[in-house]
Amino acid sequence: MNKKRLAAWILALCLLGSLVSCQKQSGKTKYSAYYFDYFDTVTTVVGYADSKEEFDRVCESITAQMEEYHRLYTIYNRYAGLNNLHTVNDVDDGAHTVVQVDAKIMDLLLYGKEICTLTGGKTNIAMGSVLSIWHEYREAGMYDPAGAELPPMDALRAAAEHTDITQMILDTENNTVFLADPEMRLDVGAIAKGYAVEMVAQQLAAEGIGGYILNVGGNVRAIGSANGDPWSVGIENPDTEDTETPYIAYLHLSDAAVVTSGSYQRYYMVDGKNYHHIIDPETLMPGEKYLAVSVLCKDSALGDALSTALFLMDFEEGLALVESTADVEAMWTLPSGEQKYSSGFVAYTFTLEK
Repeated sequence: MNKKRLAAWILALCLLGSLVSCQKQSGKTKYSAYYFDYFDTVTTVVGYADSKEEFDRVCESITAQMEEYHRLYTIYNRYAGLNNLHTVNDVDDGAHTVVQVDAKIMDLLLYGKEICTLTGGKTNIAMGSVLSIWHEYREAGMYDPAGAELPPMDALRAAAEHTDITQMILDTENNTVFLADPEMRLDVGAIAKGYAVEMVAQQLAAEGIGGYILNVGGNVRAIGSANGDPWSVGIENPDTEDTETPYIAYLHLSDAAVVTSGSYQRYYMVDGKNYHHIIDPETLMPGEKYLAVSVLCKDSALGDALSTALFLMDFEEGLALVESTADVEAMWTLPSGEQKYSSGFVAYTFTLEK
């Protein structure tokens, strides 16, 4: 993402917040804060509070929780004295070991198994062996665009032999994880951000805190309303060349989430073509059916998981999944720029007055 797009994205919630009436609860003031430390993306917090001190206390709670989830769910970093997913993926003398984990990891992995079943394997946290190859080539290509290359298909196919999620053995009584396939790796990138955001949102709500909205790398979750009215949220235009239309839809959001997966978010170029990070388990290549898919639902974790799966499904298959899942709506943006919608999506949209 270039700096211009990043700056626009960071400011999106604040700018759209000005569309909402802010006078329904006297004494409440809108505040915002930005953080760059968790899940390799920007976290935006916007909320209404009686004072800056109150807002700061809520932000401290949010960031402390996000830091904990980040440290537990990362597959790229070790932390002294902490068993995280990097530890689970470690191999010792040619085999994985049984790892005792925090309950937050166990809950995420159990959820990952449910999502794999729900999506027919399109969202599969056991795809780490394949995704790690793409990650290596993407990082190298971003660092050296002139030398950017595609991963060899034979290497991808060999890695795909080690993506059977049933080889992830979970002992919920003892909170242990064991990967029975020595060449298997977990990668929770398709669900971790949304799951963490949802857990934080539920914790805030349980503490009686409302009037906040979180945006963690495109995972947007509203806790309560915007000072008495719905939050106004824009869905970013996936066509990065269209500077005249920064948003392709505007939604009203209260106690709900909207999550977008798109080809424009993390990618590198090879011979002038975009190769993004959403890899189809069947083709082992980035999905090409859409520019972006946005999911609107009550649960940010579900929204994150479904946005990935729908991005890789044919429209008819994805629409059937959405229509059969309670309280879920979706919008698909095709390569042509055309939008398609589930039956109830437009009920949440509004037109921005010029």
